[in-house]
Amino acid sequence: MSANASERLIEATRELLWERGYVGTSPKAIQQAAGAGQGSMYHHFDGKRELALAAVRRSAAELRAAAERVLGGEGTAYARIEAYLLRERDVLRGCPVGRLTMDPEVVADEGLRAPVDETLDWLRGRLAGIVQEGLDSGEFTGPLDPAELAATVVATVQGGYVLARATGSPAAFDTAVRGLLALLAPRTAR
Repeated sequence: MSANASERLIEATRELLWERGYVGTSPKAIQQAAGAGQGSMYHHFDGKRELALAAVRRSAAELRAAAERVLGGEGTAYARIEAYLLRERDVLRGCPVGRLTMDPEVVADEGLRAPVDETLDWLRGRLAGIVQEGLDSGEFTGPLDPAELAATVVATVQGGYVLARATGSPAAFDTAVRGLLALLAPRTAR
């Protein structure tokens, strides 16, 4: 039961953080969603913060794994970035990691914020490496700075989530992604 209860608590916290944020996620709500009692929660975790940290780390690891599946795949630099931008997402829910940056409690707590920062840094670095590959191979041309372009890709995705949530439609996300892909398209593809 212990590993199972621990997993249920982490997964319930992940979902609640994604849905409600840190402040809106109470220990009682976590216990109810996990089907676990207070004793079980405090047996596995010192408190809400420790449980939230485990959940944030899990969300961050899953985001990295999902991104790496497409970024580490076959194809040109453009094709891999395109696959990342077009991969299936729950656009209206937003990014489970990116949404945490809007939570004042997470931003104010260096420990809770660290996995978010590390994941976004990793993503920008991974994308910058792919852009550099494209520059080295001649696929991308012009005065492109890989770090700046990587930041633009991440900003487009995160901003696209915000626009989609604001309008209640994934169309805003899709439009932002299509616009960025049009700007990135190698000259031969334009």
